[in-house]
Amino acid sequence: MSMMDSQQDITIRPATSADCDEILRLIIELAVYEKLEDQVKMTADVLRKDCFGDKPLFYCIVAEPSQKDSSQLVGYALYFSIYSTWEGASLYLEDIYVTPAYRTRGIGKQLLKHVTQAALDMGCSRLQLSVLGWNKSAKDFYTRYGYVDLTEKEDWHVMRMQRKAMEEYVKNV
Repeated sequence: MSMMDSQQDITIRPATSADCDEILRLIIELAVYEKLEDQVKMTADVLRKDCFGDKPLFYCIVAEPSQKDSSQLVGYALYFSIYSTWEGASLYLEDIYVTPAYRTRGIGKQLLKHVTQAALDMGCSRLQLSVLGWNKSAKDFYTRYGYVDLTEKEDWHVMRMQRKAMEEYVKNV
């Protein structure tokens, strides 16, 4: 799954356990951009366990400069399997992020292409994601490549139950 873009000297490759500190740095950078950094509870060790442990929960690919001047990653995409009772196997793209200094070079497009190819290789019928309502550039990016806003089209809304509410529900129902 390695891809080299000679113009930008960027390599897209599967993440390794050794990348987890850098992936966490990028996750925090994304959360700051989204003005949600106070919600990040993740650690590099949890990423390591959840991606590279006995029962991997997600897949991750990373973008890095091909010149090994720096060990810093410049982007990542994190995704996992979901299932549609209407259409079968699907993937959910949790995060795709490129650090600001490396944007407009096609890196996000290449990360998305790799995730999309993974979905096709796995026989998936869907590739889903969520975008913050105010993030027009992200919405434009995804619609340019064929994504449909399900909130606008079908009035679907993303729902979430946090751990404390889950514990209360299980205890009291």
